[in-house]
Amino acid sequence: MGNNNTVEFIQEKCAVMRRDVIEMGYIAGGRGAHFGPALSSIEIMASLFFNIMNHDPKNPTMPDRDRFVQSKGHACLSYYSALIESGYIAKDQKSTFKQDESILSGHPSRNIEHGIEISSGSLGNGFAVACGMAKAAKIKKENHKVYCLVGDGECNEGIIWEAAMNGAKNKLDNLVAIVDRNGVQLAGKTSDIMDVDLVALWKAAGWEVLVLEDGNDLPSILEALEKMKNSKSGKPHAIIANTTKGKGISFMEGSINWHARVMNKEQYEQAILELESN
Repeated sequence: MGNNNTVEFIQEKCAVMRRDVIEMGYIAGGRGAHFGPALSSIEIMASLFFNIMNHDPKNPTMPDRDRFVQSKGHACLSYYSALIESGYIAKDQKSTFKQDESILSGHPSRNIEHGIEISSGSLGNGFAVACGMAKAAKIKKENHKVYCLVGDGECNEGIIWEAAMNGAKNKLDNLVAIVDRNGVQLAGKTSDIMDVDLVALWKAAGWEVLVLEDGNDLPSILEALEKMKNSKSGKPHAIIANTTKGKGISFMEGSINWHARVMNKEQYEQAILELESN
């Protein structure tokens, strides 16, 4: 699966994935769900799974597959939707999100047969593992790429920068980190909690950096990913994607309150109505 899907096809997938996120999050009931970061990353996930990555849901362990690591594991709803819509996980599993014994736990749990390369959720650790996977591919002279989704709040973690410097030192040009810069984390705005220049930091760590002014604009994301995929800079690659928290749902967009929350029936119905109106 990969490079033959049109922008229109992927846009249709994004619409389906947004509804998946709302429906699965609502099913979680009192256990709540991370709606905001899942919705901000929909276009990134759809671009990877329906265009950029070399992978095959019918052969999930093929050695030359590209690897994807969801380092910001709390945003798993968009990841699960991509896996469901691409065929790794059956559609009837959507109703099991956060239920006991479900494949779809509150944070990803390693299950390669279902497209989940590693367990994640402890912030920063997934990115460090992605660096290790890219290094292993270099040692074994394998040609696949490793893609890793990182949160902007997650970039407060020291392990991110230890791993980033190590990645540059080892010239991991087979590694692409996408920073979902939606500007909001659990306790508030990222600019209030730890106001840092992410572009300067990634460049200082030795990475090739590309900034997306609108990280929810599908053509822009596809162009950026394609550019990094084919770059010959000899450096690992970072895409800083400026996204909108809660993208697509009016009362969630940019809201601190919807980083993680329990959704009631009225909110669910309003969200679905908005999605059906678009």
